[in-house]
Formats: sequence, structure tokens, C-alpha cells
Amino acid sequence: MPPSSATNIGCSLSAVKQSEQKFFELIESLPMVAVQGYNKKRQVVYWNEASRRLYGHTREEAQGQLLEDLIIPDYMRAGVIKAHRNWLYKNISIPAEEIEMKHKDGRLIPVYSSHVMIKQDTGDCEMFCIDISLQEQKKAREELYKMANYDDLTQLPNRRLMEVELSARLIEADRMKRAVAVVFIDLDNFKLINDTLGHHYGDKLLRAVAEALKTEIRSYDLLSRFGGDEFVLLLFDFDGAEQIHELLRRLIYKLDQGFVLDGECYQVTASFGVSLYPDDGGTVAELMGNADAAMYQAKEGGKNSVCFYTSEINDRLVHYQEVTALLRRAIAVDSLQLYFQPQIDLKCGGVGSCEALLRCFDENSQAVSPTVFIPVAEKSGLINRIGNWVIEAACKQLKAWQGTALEKIRVDINLSGRQLTNQHLADHILQTLQNHGLTPAQLGLELTENEVFGGDEGQIRQLERLKRAGVHISIDDFGTGHSSLVYLRKLPVCSIKIDRSFLHHAMKNDGDMAIMQAMITVGHRLGLGVVVEGVETPEQDNLVRELGCNQAQGFLYARPMPADQMPTFLAGFGSDN
Repeated sequence: MPPSSATNIGCSLSAVKQSEQKFFELIESLPMVAVQGYNKKRQVVYWNEASRRLYGHTREEAQGQLLEDLIIPDYMRAGVIKAHRNWLYKNISIPAEEIEMKHKDGRLIPVYSSHVMIKQDTGDCEMFCIDISLQEQKKAREELYKMANYDDLTQLPNRRLMEVELSARLIEADRMKRAVAVVFIDLDNFKLINDTLGHHYGDKLLRAVAEALKTEIRSYDLLSRFGGDEFVLLLFDFDGAEQIHELLRRLIYKLDQGFVLDGECYQVTASFGVSLYPDDGGTVAELMGNADAAMYQAKEGGKNSVCFYTSEINDRLVHYQEVTALLRRAIAVDSLQLYFQPQIDLKCGGVGSCEALLRCFDENSQAVSPTVFIPVAEKSGLINRIGNWVIEAACKQLKAWQGTALEKIRVDINLSGRQLTNQHLADHILQTLQNHGLTPAQLGLELTENEVFGGDEGQIRQLERLKRAGVHISIDDFGTGHSSLVYLRKLPVCSIKIDRSFLHHAMKNDGDMAIMQAMITVGHRLGLGVVVEGVETPEQDNLVRELGCNQAQGFLYARPMPADQMPTFLAGFGSDN
């Protein structure tokens, strides 16, 4: 061989050596990239420092070991060997992918793995694996998944995960012809605890309730926090409604034991509503809605109880939704109306006041009974908006009557207990009167005795302020609630209105007559005016006069009427005096 040829070969070999050296220096300098080299028998021929950090094996421990014995999980062994052979003998390369490799201590490490085959045309080919750890990315994904699917406070599955799980279980239940139960759980009076003790204790209590509920359910059932103080329990693979009843009885008993928070014991109860698949709905939304409706029925039935969904509950729910929609529409288009029923002064025969009665009409102009829409307004929270409308409408009407024969008539409006809880109610009423150029004496307020006697000190102070300003305050339906005659004298009340039922019974029963007479006597002794409702016959009129009532109201004198009929009524009634 000529000297020049030998020299060229030597230079070529030297260049290859230098290239390999630079290659190994490069991959050794990559702290986050694990690189391993394997010969055609899959034995380790190279193991960089990053591989030690990632997989736990030192270079000395790894040297000469088989790939499948070193870092390949058992379930992947056969596939890895086959893939390596296909690359060697069939030139089918191994694609890069996210996989899990085995650490020295046995745990699985998520990596992004790619592969390079060098010297493939020689008998000494080598495969290099380049692995990048995905542990941080996996941890971040797990955290994001947890944040998206689990409640941060209780660590329970949240509403989203619960609905996804329920949807999947419904498909399985349909295939297996099995039932699924959705249980809506709402803590009773939790808001009172939260408001009284603060959110810190409220959160502690919610965590304690979640732990207590978890101890009673099976591992394959799912308890989730729906939101606020509401939980949803999904029950699978049960034998009939009685098994559900038994579980929920245990949950009620568990909650009844109370919870010790910072050394103090707190009691909490819950209302449970249950819907069953497929009987009570075929979708997640239907089952959830019906379980929720059943839960509200349990609350209305006295709380701390269980109610299973029925078609009657659905009928009530549909009715509630229809009336709620009607009220919202009436508020939006201002189609509510006040009717006025005169209250007759039994001594002078004139009309000194009238009660403003709210009327609501449907899209066909048919009147909806107050016994229907008032409870819905209370439950839906619309009562405050409606109450404000009534205050405004009554003041507008009083303003319109100024300068007419009706200008001296007081208008009495009905207040609900919910309105009374508004700490700005007195300010609002007095400001509305002032806005219309009216005096407080032109307006009266009627509240049931349960609302007055059940009020707290703040509510009583509001009534006192209104009375001092000149607003007339009456207790409506007196005798039908839980009144205390001793407490009555301490309240800022101007008059009592005896419920119509007492008058009707007094005409037939001496005992009821005595009760009615006693109420009138007590009212007068306390310096209160006494009004009797429901006078419909001349005989009843004679009785209330004999008993010394101050005023009477009823169909005998006048039915409730629109404002534009009041002048005609007053002229015909002879109220010029």
C-alpha cells in the first residue's frame, strides 16, 4: 500500500474517533437528556450521567446488562425485543413516543423516548436511546386534572367529574340492565352556621361532613361535592329501594352525632332527595333535576329526611316553574295590578282605609290566585322585587288620589317576612313616600303575627321607626299564628285584624264567640284598633258591631276593586263625611 493511502486511512480513522469523542462529550454534557447505548444483543455499552439520575443505576451497574432486564417493565419486554429485532433485520425503525420506563426501585418513570441506530451497515451496530423525563409534565397534568375534577376544600370529586362518571355509569347500567340512584344531599340551616360562626368554621364543618359521609358508603359508589353545602351521591349495584333507605338512614344517624370543631360540638342535619335510573329519567340532567326536586320536597316536609322522586313532585315542580316564569314576565312588562278593598269604620260609617291587594294576570288576562303566586314568590326570592313594586304602586295611587274625595283614605299594603329582613326596608318606605310628596300616615303595613313575633331585634327596630314616623302597622290574620298577648303590648303595633275564620265560627259556636270577644277586649285594653275580616252577611255585621269592633272588611261592604272603581264606590257608599 502506498504511503499516501495509509496516511489517508489513518486520517479518516482519526476523524471518526474525534467525531465519536465529540458526540459522547455532547451527550454527556446534557444534564436533562438520558442517553443509553445498546449493542445488537441489547447489552448496555453506554450509560450517561443523566441516565443514572433518571433510572437510578450507576454506569458500572448498567454496563453489560440487557435492556429488557434493566429499565423495561415486564409487560413491555416482548414488544421491545421484537421491535429491536425488526429494526436490525427488517429495517423497521422504532417510533418516538411517550412511554413509562422502570426505575431501579421499581417505580415507573414517564419519558419521551426516541432512538437512533448507528453503524447499521456493519456487524457492530449500536442503538442509542434518548430519553427525556416527563415527570414534571406528568405532575403538572395531574395537578391540572385534580384542579379541574376535584373539590379543593373536601378533596371529593366535583360536579364536573361526577356528571362525567354518572354519564358513563348510565351507559353501563343500560347494557347490564341495572339501576342507578342519584342522591342529592343538602345540609339544613348551614347558612345560619356559616353566617354565625364565619366561613372558617363553615369550611371545617363541610370537610367533617364529607369525611363522615365517606365512612358509610361503599368503595364503588361516588360521593361528590356539588357546590356550597350540597353533595351528590351516586349509588350503583344495589338491591332495591330498601337498601338505599337503609344507607340513607345510616347517613342521617351519622350526621345526628354532631361534629366537634375546636372543642365545641355542632349539630347539622341534611335533606336527601333520590331519583332512580331508568324510572325517573334517562339522562344526567333529568336525574339530577329530579333528585334536586325530591330534596326540596324533603326540606318542605320538615328537613332531616329522605324523599324519593315521584310524578307528583314533578307536577309541583312544573307548576312552580310556570308560576315563576309568569311572575318574572309580569314584573318585566309591569302587568301586576293593585286592587283595593275598603275597610269600613263601624262607628261613623265611613271609609277610613283600604287594603291594597296584589293581583297577577296570565297571558290570557286571567287572574292567578294570590294563594298560588305568593308562596312561589316567597320561595323563588322574587318577593322582594314584587314587594318594592307594591310599595311604589301604592304610593303612586295615593298621589293620584290627592285632591279627590279619596285623598284622606289610608292604603294598607301587605309585607312578607322576607321583606322585613331587609335592613334598609324602613329607609326605602320612607324615601318612597317622600319622593311622592306623601306623609307616612297615608300608608299602612300589614304583617302576619308569625312574622312580627318571629322578628329579631333589628326587624322590630325598623317597625318602631316606621311607627314613630306615622306609618300605621297592623297584625294581619290575628289569632291564627303563635301569638303572645304579653309580648303584643311590647310591639310597635297600631291595630290587629282578626282572621275571618273566627267570625264564621263565632256565628255557630259559643266557645269561638268567647275567644273572639276576648281578642277584641284585649286589643282595646292595649289601646289597639280592632278590625274584623270576612264580613259577608248582615248577621255578621250586627255581631261585629255588638262586640265593639272598630272596623270591618268583607264582601258585604265591597269586593276588592281596581283603583278606577274606588271613586264610584265611595260616592255610592255615602262617604262624604
